Amino acid sequence: MRNFALTSVLLALLVGGCSTVPASGPQGIDVEKQSEGGVPVSMPYASVDVSPSIIKVLGEYTPRLSNAFANRSPPKAFRFGIGDMVSVTIFEAAAGGLFTSETGVRAGNFVTIPNQAVDQNGNITVPYAGAVRAKGRTPPDVGASIVDRLKGRALEPQVVVTLAQQNTSLVSVLGDVRTAGRFPANPSGERILDYIARAGGPMNQGYDLWVSLERNNHRASVPFGALLYEPSNNIYALPNDAIYLFTQPQTFLTFGAAGQQGQFKFEAWRLSLAEAIGKNQGLNDSRADPSFVFLYRGETREVAARLGVDCNHFEGPIIPVIYHLNLRDPSGYFLAQNFEMRNKDIIYTSNASMVETTKFLVFLRTIMATANDPIIYATNANILKSSLSGTPTTIITTPTPIQR
Repeated sequence: MRNFALTSVLLALLVGGCSTVPASGPQGIDVEKQSEGGVPVSMPYASVDVSPSIIKVLGEYTPRLSNAFANRSPPKAFRFGIGDMVSVTIFEAAAGGLFTSETGVRAGNFVTIPNQAVDQNGNITVPYAGAVRAKGRTPPDVGASIVDRLKGRALEPQVVVTLAQQNTSLVSVLGDVRTAGRFPANPSGERILDYIARAGGPMNQGYDLWVSLERNNHRASVPFGALLYEPSNNIYALPNDAIYLFTQPQTFLTFGAAGQQGQFKFEAWRLSLAEAIGKNQGLNDSRADPSFVFLYRGETREVAARLGVDCNHFEGPIIPVIYHLNLRDPSGYFLAQNFEMRNKDIIYTSNASMVETTKFLVFLRTIMATANDPIIYATNANILKSSLSGTPTTIITTPTPIQR
């Protein structure tokens, strides 16, 4: 009866398998089965095997200013806006004209009208010409309109219109710079780094520095290093752009059979999956299954669809995706080197199946030893009692459990 009960306990433990022993996470094979719907999960997810085509698709969605803004050309010719100060100088062919009626009063046959701002209606006022449209027009265009208004009244008039003070067409530079402010847009065109330099440069030269560009209610952010090491991101700044510099540490998490678990900083403006694995001291040689390295990340529906995920099975704008990397394949390290990490990514490495089996066997041996202890103690007590009476005996010892 006792043997039957012990056998029943052992069978129950065998049926439970490795689920009865401690573990740091799911087995690699379980991750694959659950993504295929083989095992119920509390939250559905998609599993994607890392391949060169997958890395190429992800590279197209890496945050880059060169991709985020269609207009990367230098600004066009300067045009007046409401609030700009305008200077108008009118020349006549000879003295005695509309503006130079007295000979010898001034050197030259011209007059400069006091500087004036473009009003709320977008106009400036010129004597004998009335209200002249200035908003959205270049200085030569405004001068030509004034000349047309003065013909027949002034002597062969010629007009020079210049910008006295630029109050519109400004570029704002804010955040972690030494001298934040609004800077006049240069008609010849300046790039983002040029305006950052005009603001005194960044206060933080670290790898956690990011640059955000806002234009026409559209915003995109990239690491500051992307402007330095990828010149295509250093696009032209246009009038009314806003450039914002801020510090945001990039981190990732590692779990499972990693060399070291925890949270780690990128400590670089860009980090690959291979570098991230190296930062946490690689894989644990005595526990890890290199064929089951996973990266957890949320992707937009657009990106997930490009990766081949059937998005009809998911709700919401973000699709949970688990990327599967096989490092038993020698080429897997090349894939890891080209796979770019993102902020808050999670890396999980599964234990090898033999590790789980070994833990279960140790656990089983402990249970068996614990179950046999009372029997052994009772037997030894009887033997000791018999030995005191002069009967030859053999002491039974408890087997020592296998040490892991």
